[in-house]
Amino acid sequence: MKHMDYHHLDHVKDQQTSKKTLWITLFITLFFTIVEIIGGLLSNSLALLSDSAHMISDVLALALSMTAIYMASRKPNSRYTFGYLRFEIVASFLNGAALAVIAVGIFIEGIKRMISPQEVDLKLMLTIASIGLLVNIILTVVLSRSSKEEENLNIQSALWHFIGDLLSSVGVILSAIIIYFTGFTLFDPLISMVIGAIIFTGGAKIIRASYLIIMESVPEKFDLEEIRQDIAQVEGVEDVHEMHLWAISTDHYSITAHVFVREDIQPFCVILAVNETLKNKYGINHSTIQVEHAQFHDHGEYGKMFLQQREGQLSS
Repeated sequence: MKHMDYHHLDHVKDQQTSKKTLWITLFITLFFTIVEIIGGLLSNSLALLSDSAHMISDVLALALSMTAIYMASRKPNSRYTFGYLRFEIVASFLNGAALAVIAVGIFIEGIKRMISPQEVDLKLMLTIASIGLLVNIILTVVLSRSSKEEENLNIQSALWHFIGDLLSSVGVILSAIIIYFTGFTLFDPLISMVIGAIIFTGGAKIIRASYLIIMESVPEKFDLEEIRQDIAQVEGVEDVHEMHLWAISTDHYSITAHVFVREDIQPFCVILAVNETLKNKYGINHSTIQVEHAQFHDHGEYGKMFLQQREGQLSS
């Protein structure tokens, strides 16, 4: 009989709420992106075109996020033993990078427009921007509700996209009003550069969050030393070392640790107690605990120091 690897966790994410939310958001965004591009070209408004560029990035980001959610629902196999959860983070990183690139492009075009100002169709610009404001308010509310129900970095990055879009729409409307009353077309590229700054900030935050997971850093919600102390409190545990805690994806964490235990303690009981502590207090369901004895397992200077310290405590 062919051997099948067993995983006590599925290493999958079947997020129906996130999936439904992204489909709705994707279709609405795609439709309005087309409207905004046409409006931006007809009105010759850089602020409107900058916002439409952001909307294009939203469409791509949402499509990538949808792919990530479907990939995350696939079961692990002999090659991808953690499943495809990490694709969510790769998608988020690419989304953040795309935002940063678009922001730089908007800055460059904004500088060109400031050097050579151009006339804009204020009525069309204001009409499209007002519709955009309404659309972005609706999408921001939808994504905000979804993010509260299910933790997903792609939903969070999409939410940041649309918060940026919401501010962008406000900026375009303000730009149109200011130009109407003052006649200074300079405000159009100026507002577009403000929009670019918002986009870049959002992209940088998404890049940082995904980068930390890709680098397998300790998630910010956990204190490694606090966890070490809690494991050390388990009966029979004398020392905790070689600890690693990282996120496979949002809300999916793994931890490994080596523990020195007393010789008179049943090691399986120690492992069970440590696993229960990690699960109940920290919500960490995937833990690998290696039980060791310093006298039998070579740990170099660290092991010698531990044994000396223990002998000193026993003699005193």
